[in-house]
Amino acid sequence: MTRIATLLLIAASAFSTGVWAQKTSQPEQAPCPAATDMQQRHLLGHWQAELGGQAVALRLGPHPELRESVRGTLQRGGRTVQVVGDVDDGQLTLEESEDGKRISATWLGEVAEGRCGKEIRGTWSPEAAPGASGPVPAPVPFVLRKQSGW
Repeated sequence: MTRIATLLLIAASAFSTGVWAQKTSQPEQAPCPAATDMQQRHLLGHWQAELGGQAVALRLGPHPELRESVRGTLQRGGRTVQVVGDVDDGQLTLEESEDGKRISATWLGEVAEGRCGKEIRGTWSPEAAPGASGPVPAPVPFVLRKQSGW
């Protein structure tokens, strides 16, 4: 081989090794789900809600009995409330219960398109208390944002 051919082979090898090292050293990123592709696994984790000017911390895990659902708790005003729900075709439904027996409020929302499943906007609607008279409180808009770490 000529000296020039040898140098070209060495340079080509070094270049291809550098390109391969760059490709393998970058972590693979999970694809960003479309709003309609959201599944139970995308709901798992910690969420922060803006609910009528109030901050609400929400933690969701797998439901032990319903495979496509989530179960968790939310912290609001120093109280812990139980929640269960799911997402289907980009639509979120969460039901909360203050006593663990009856539904005290419902969260209905839509996964925000283009936000990789990390933002949900909708309406929180309280249920009338049993035996309560008078009007049911008005629905309140909410924004849920997934927190990092999950």
